[in-house]
Amino acid sequence: MSGMFEVAALIAAALTVYYFRAAILGALHRFDARAIARRREEMADRQNPNAHFKHALRLAEEQVEPVGEATVPDERTGQPVRRYIFEGETFASREDAEAVRADTIRAIARGFYMDLPRALAERRKGKLN
Repeated sequence: MSGMFEVAALIAAALTVYYFRAAILGALHRFDARAIARRREEMADRQNPNAHFKHALRLAEEQVEPVGEATVPDERTGQPVRRYIFEGETFASREDAEAVRADTIRAIARGFYMDLPRALAERRKGKLN
């Protein structure tokens, strides 16, 4: 009797996989496409001597919060208007907020390069000991 339940569970699992096959295959294709794109980018980065700047900016961008949106009443008219918020500061346009965000990202990446000589010196000192 338990063999029959196992077979029924196996058939139910197979039917479930078959039912969701399009979603599963779509996810696998997207995963493959991202992996191929990442490999192509890595190959291109090996040829580009300035690729480390792009990687530093990408790493700094991960550390900075995105620009948020809020609908608030206008100070003069009281009508609802859209405002953009970045690091607690409110901006009237998304472009202004994104410009401040980009400046913050560049400052973080610049700080990385300012600290790099000291980190490399510490690394060399550790190898000598």
